[in-house]
Amino acid sequence: MPKFGKKYQEAAKLIEDKVYDAEEAIELAKKTSIAKFDETVEVAVKLGVDPKHADQQVRGAVVLPYGTGKTKRVLVFAKGEKAKEAEAAGAEYVGAEDLVAKIQGGWADFDVAVATPDMMGTVGRLGKILGPKGLMPNPKVGTVTLDVTRAINEIKAGKIEYRTDKAGNIHAPIGKVSFDSEKLVSNFHTLIDTLVKVKPSAAKGQYLRAITISTTMGPGVKVNPLKASGKKD
Repeated sequence: MPKFGKKYQEAAKLIEDKVYDAEEAIELAKKTSIAKFDETVEVAVKLGVDPKHADQQVRGAVVLPYGTGKTKRVLVFAKGEKAKEAEAAGAEYVGAEDLVAKIQGGWADFDVAVATPDMMGTVGRLGKILGPKGLMPNPKVGTVTLDVTRAINEIKAGKIEYRTDKAGNIHAPIGKVSFDSEKLVSNFHTLIDTLVKVKPSAAKGQYLRAITISTTMGPGVKVNPLKASGKKD
């Protein structure tokens, strides 16, 4: 069993062994934040899917209305006019073979990579390096595209990627402890509603099995999965 410090144990006492509505859970997560820095508020969702089957994998991206509180450094693989377009849109790094060689040399000082479709033959050589880090451009999440301006704008505005792990869980940030609760609630509902929208047709039984909200260093707060959607019937 992991040993938790006194601050964590005191914070955990404020949380009852029950499921909360999203609004209450977010308030509790903020209240039980124990670090001196501005912690990230994170959501863990257990989905009723079996990721071993390709038709039950859940992966995509969503733009959170209030962002994550983190500024992402964007790298774009592009040439010619598309490279100029990426620079104008605010990408931190833009290039082609030169960036591929730099990354092969061990450099990885960026958070998201975008590529135009014509560059993927070259970028493919980085699969073993970028793949395990979750940095490989992918059309499923909108990072392989000709519309580099839109891709960069969405990333800068608070676009996050989500994907199921081997156990069918999704982990995603929804903001910082310093955010107003209303903004965190809005980001939470946007994420959950998106996951519901992309539910695989092959998934059987209850889809949203369990949801937990926590801060980087704080204890988890269980959310009622049956009331997690922001959409009203």
